[in-house]
Amino acid sequence: MRVLAIGECMAELAPKDSADTYALGFAGDTFNTAWYLAHVSSGIDVSYFTAVGDDAISAQMRAAFRDGGIDDRDVRTITGQTVGLYLITLDGGERSFSYWRGQSAARQLADDPDALARAMAASDLIYFSGITLAILAPSARNILLEALAKARADGKTIAFDTNLRPRLWDSTEDMTATIMQGAAVSDIALPSFDDEEKWFGDADPAATIQRYTRAGATTVVVKNGPDPVSYVHRESTGTVDVPPLTNVIDTTAAGDSFNAAVLAGFLEGTSMPECISKACRLAGQVVQGKGGLVPIDLEALQA
Repeated sequence: MRVLAIGECMAELAPKDSADTYALGFAGDTFNTAWYLAHVSSGIDVSYFTAVGDDAISAQMRAAFRDGGIDDRDVRTITGQTVGLYLITLDGGERSFSYWRGQSAARQLADDPDALARAMAASDLIYFSGITLAILAPSARNILLEALAKARADGKTIAFDTNLRPRLWDSTEDMTATIMQGAAVSDIALPSFDDEEKWFGDADPAATIQRYTRAGATTVVVKNGPDPVSYVHRESTGTVDVPPLTNVIDTTAAGDSFNAAVLAGFLEGTSMPECISKACRLAGQVVQGKGGLVPIDLEALQA
């Protein structure tokens, strides 16, 4: 099985022990999911489709992909460009972010439709997010959505994390309309209820499920913080309780890691309740560590 994740990975500057000392890392929503997917399932090949520059930090980023078990053959190099950057600031344990992504080469990831089509043709499951759509110009968004629709028609499975980030969009109306366009080309939707409630006005997770199934998804898994996860998978529906945690340190990548375990289980033919239970256990490990990418106890995932 081969998974293709599409999106933007950014350079991350995170504070270390002193306020004026930072460590360089790499992260991004679809990249985080790809990283965890590569770590939780040895039987799945994971590739990342993005664009980077031709500078030193872009080379470091590609090396980080390979070190994380992610194939970088589908990474495009844009001459004269670089990668996006964000800075994490801590205030009493609370994280805030400053972004510099105007020169990010990933904004051009869909500018070569042939490269996009080749990467999709070589994959079994294709994963993208609302952020993937948000960083692209409208014309590039259309290229990506059309490529995803064709891939789905050709028998590929399309998975979509809605990941609503209003500050990346010209308007909330543009955001919600485009998110539903993304849902319309997807088999699997992985929304978070707090976002769906706020921006779509959903009364409960059941309303979120109904909206995405009407759009065309056959599997919808609604994350809801510490509350039960609601799902529909083909003809089955249900909820799965989230185990309580008492030592939450950093919620970065909780949803991204959750998605990785759901997709791994889906590809391995695991029942959806067990996929979700394993996803909760993985996300539980992640939020008890610092940063988005943390070491995984694989044996604990099988409990």
